[in-house]
Amino acid sequence: MPTTEHRLSTHVLVIGSGGAGLRAAIELASQSVDVLVVGKRSKSDPHTVLAAGGINAALATMDKEDSWQQHAADTIQESYLLADPRTVQTVTEGAAEGIDDLVGYGMKFALENDGRISQRFFGAHTFRRTAFAGDYTGLEIQRTLVHRAEELGIPIIDTVYITRLLVNENTIFGAYGFDVVDGSRYVIDADAVILASGGHTRIWRRTSSRRDENTGDSFRLAYEAGARLRDPELVQFHPSGIVEPEDAAGTLVSEAARGEGGILRNALGERFMSKYDPQRMELSTRDRVALAAYTEIHEGRGTERGAVWLDVSHLPRETIMTRLPRVYHLMLELQMLDITQQPMEVAPTAHYSMGGVWVRPGDHGTDVDGLYAIGEASSGLHGANRLGGNSLIELLVYGRIVGQAAAEYSASIRLKARSAAAVNEARDEVDHLLAADGPENIRALQRALRDTMTARAGVVRDEEGLTAGIAELDEVSHRIGQVGVHPDLAGFQDLAHAFDLKSSLIAARATIDAALERRESRGCHNRSDFPDLDPALQVNMVWSGPGRVEREPIPAIPHEISRLMKNVSADGKLVE
Repeated sequence: MPTTEHRLSTHVLVIGSGGAGLRAAIELASQSVDVLVVGKRSKSDPHTVLAAGGINAALATMDKEDSWQQHAADTIQESYLLADPRTVQTVTEGAAEGIDDLVGYGMKFALENDGRISQRFFGAHTFRRTAFAGDYTGLEIQRTLVHRAEELGIPIIDTVYITRLLVNENTIFGAYGFDVVDGSRYVIDADAVILASGGHTRIWRRTSSRRDENTGDSFRLAYEAGARLRDPELVQFHPSGIVEPEDAAGTLVSEAARGEGGILRNALGERFMSKYDPQRMELSTRDRVALAAYTEIHEGRGTERGAVWLDVSHLPRETIMTRLPRVYHLMLELQMLDITQQPMEVAPTAHYSMGGVWVRPGDHGTDVDGLYAIGEASSGLHGANRLGGNSLIELLVYGRIVGQAAAEYSASIRLKARSAAAVNEARDEVDHLLAADGPENIRALQRALRDTMTARAGVVRDEEGLTAGIAELDEVSHRIGQVGVHPDLAGFQDLAHAFDLKSSLIAARATIDAALERRESRGCHNRSDFPDLDPALQVNMVWSGPGRVEREPIPAIPHEISRLMKNVSADGKLVE
């Protein structure tokens, strides 16, 4: 029976239905530009909904001294000077408008008694500038954007997995994919494509990403289309991911647990943060707490499961039930553990891709004409350490900007350069996998890749381990040619897993190549063989294929921002 192949056409295609993709689509629809959004999971449940704490903007509702310049200074400082100052200025200067957009769409932020938007401190912020909606901020933003998209009549297809971008003479002309439920194919013609399909943190064994998301889809799609990646080695590891049950390993215990007075201890009962940051202890920065926990585990002072203890049981029960309800219910549900009585086993977990597709700071365009990237798929804002609360505001600011840019690009197109050969190549790729009936199991190969990345390119790396990691990835790459793909009555998830694995391989190789080139320790990136920060490596690493990494200089920081910055200290990094 021949495969059904749908042919759709739109001015702008948005791949990914999370906050970034929806904000771009809303901008396009508001300008009466034809737009289509596709996602491989429900628009009500993308990765955006997991963002809990808040969203940054220098509204000065709480601290009148705050300004976008100070927000920019804090962002660049915490990036260990690897953030692009132009990108940072764009986000921080446009943040207030991003909040206004949400309010206009009906977003209900927490308010002070006099009606001002309430703002609170997040780590490493000079002033209170994090707006929030309880501890469900990302979920509320997603609900708000979905509602606005429905008001505008934006078509969103939830179950389409994009396998390849369609390119002719370095110009985008659409995308190819399949429906994960019934296997039908999609050829989507478009003047412009916006990649908003997340990062690559699922390629580690413990990750806060959920099953089958953030497997590096954006990285593969962009790279195979002719784009480059920037700083893929810069991955934020959150210090407190749970270690069991296995299928939920890496799920976050909120940073609020430490914020409310939680204590970290090793298996010997020692409060180990006194060795790494005696002033701030458990309230140190995320990268340093993660490194401290890793060191305790690596040096043999961890639990039998390779973890440390996070204890809040000394806090009043009322505090836990009112200030940490999500953590309480999470641990009860997953482990039948009562955190008012018992400590939690936690370990560092891959949390956020701070690098991503190489984009221009002005419009987030890529090396491929008509292709844009936003959100965690892109790069430039976060450098070597993400300032908490910045990811959500990035979605709004660049969602608006990229929507405008894609609209202008689409309007400028006079002759669409399509290629039947490109479509046939994409079609053949899917056909080839569906015909595969080899002995290798896709899930087992994905596990092998994740084991490699955890062992070779985790919180701490070195040349020997990274080089061994490349050899292990080559072995997985060889074995993928012998997989079996077997769709069944439940759908075509097995085919989706095969493409996930292909994406993970590219993302993993890019990460290791760039980590080898960055011979220093800076922010989230720790090299035990190069424990010091190297001023000469205040550059971005740009990856264009296996073994090909170039150093990209970073523009000077404007004086109105640099005058507000403090020195970035390396104290508490790799402690001997």
